[in-house]
Amino acid sequence: MNNNNELAEIRKAVKWINAKTSNRKPLTAIITGSGLADCLPDLTDKIVLPYKNIPGFPTTTVKGHKGELVFGNYKGKQVVIMRGRFHFYEGHKMNFIAKPVRILGFLGVKNLIVTAAVGSLHKGIKPGDILLLNDHINMMGDHPLIGNYDEAFGVMFPDMSNPYDKELLKFASKTVKKLKIKAKTGVYFAVSGPSYETAKEVKAYRMLGGDVVGMSVVPEVIAARQLKINVLGIAWISNFTTGISKEIIEHAEVLELGRKVSVKIKALIEAVLKSKHIN
Repeated sequence: MNNNNELAEIRKAVKWINAKTSNRKPLTAIITGSGLADCLPDLTDKIVLPYKNIPGFPTTTVKGHKGELVFGNYKGKQVVIMRGRFHFYEGHKMNFIAKPVRILGFLGVKNLIVTAAVGSLHKGIKPGDILLLNDHINMMGDHPLIGNYDEAFGVMFPDMSNPYDKELLKFASKTVKKLKIKAKTGVYFAVSGPSYETAKEVKAYRMLGGDVVGMSVVPEVIAARQLKINVLGIAWISNFTTGISKEIIEHAEVLELGRKVSVKIKALIEAVLKSKHIN
């Protein structure tokens, strides 16, 4: 099945963006999650494009998500940053969430760094910790590749044996040790949200192999892998999930904790951008 309208809309957005950026070709994209506004690398020669101005991009509705594409240069490498993402729980169709990633791919992106706030499913993974993703479990009840397939996006049945690039993960794991940043590796369990999990759901997710739970990331990663974009996943622990801690976490508290973690994630992202793995 071909979806010419979807492809036409993506090409329209890419054409508009190219006109605004003088045809910059960023090889690396970064998607920032809740509370991570300060994790961005220090770019030079920046161009900022608000989502509301880009054809086919609605404005994000989640507090802490700026809603803009930022193009720039970091140590000689072209980068584009999505400051804010779109979520299934905002009412978007799941296949719409693939659209921004596909636009990035059509702009020339070959590497994607996704970041997100997550809840811990284990006592040993604590708020403020960083988790490097090595796999995920999609339990969102939908799939981003349903209903808008075109050969231009890649194969219809993309391989997911390596959702998070092993070389990027290996380098990131070595880098956090050098930077003396406390980090673990683990599995992202994706749910639709927006409500937090019940105690029994937490127990089930843990039994199924999840280490952290969240409401994003996975649709973006699937769309990226279909385009053969390499992915590095960086999650930060904003709270313990229900039943592990009696503390009730408000979204404002998540954002505050994220500001503290942002400094560490920024250092990690900058090291990754400077590495030979990003070229």
